Amino acid sequence: MSGPKLSDFKCLVFDVYGTLIVSARHMLTGLGIINFIVQDWESGIWNGLQPLFSNVSEGDKITRADALTQFGICEAKVQDAHPSMLYSDVLRETHLLLSAHYRPGVEPDSEAAKAFSANLKNWTPFPDTVQALERLSKDYGYKLVVLSNVDHKSFANTKPLLEKGFQFDKIITAEDVGSYKPSLANFEYALKAVKEEFGIEKEQVLATAQSLYHDHAPANKLGLSSAWIARKGAFVGADESVATYTFKFDTMGDMADAVGRERV
Repeated sequence: MSGPKLSDFKCLVFDVYGTLIVSARHMLTGLGIINFIVQDWESGIWNGLQPLFSNVSEGDKITRADALTQFGICEAKVQDAHPSMLYSDVLRETHLLLSAHYRPGVEPDSEAAKAFSANLKNWTPFPDTVQALERLSKDYGYKLVVLSNVDHKSFANTKPLLEKGFQFDKIITAEDVGSYKPSLANFEYALKAVKEEFGIEKEQVLATAQSLYHDHAPANKLGLSSAWIARKGAFVGADESVATYTFKFDTMGDMADAVGRERV
């Protein structure tokens, strides 16, 4: 018996930072929703932390992998303690924790933490993102639903970078839900909204994202199909032991190409 096809889905519910943005999801003629990633947020985080690392002793060489691991640990601590905190504030508090980790005994710089938080607006889309989104929306008829761990004010800077020739059908942020992924509440919120607004059932939704930890693991628990956008070089959330997936693509462009081949 053959497995599911991309054209079986009507809605794409996707992550943005890491999947679509270099900083990390639906179809009208199919069955489901896709949750996908458009930005390289890891580069945004790494670059934004360089001022902090320039003040670390020369003997303590910090690798990108170590920095992103510690960022993930500190960010999760802040999100777990403050599930309703705006993401811009989460970034600020995460920077303060990272400063304490890498510069113990030194008073964290609150202004540097604010600057790090403000850096989110400088994160840009992956080269394949914009055209892929337009094709998935206009050419293949998917409903495109954002399910992001940011707040609306932060996403407002990213939205015009992505919406070229199409518009997202719905934007859901952690601010709306009051919690952060991998909480099941975020996906449950999205599924309820998609059902009520578009009449699309869970079986017709495809979660599309880079992070196996933040997106695919909760999708697994809810019985959602998912597409892993395995961005080359991605580190955060890339541990394949934490989740499974239905489809795998290197880029959003590759995914759009695969949909096109099914339609021939």
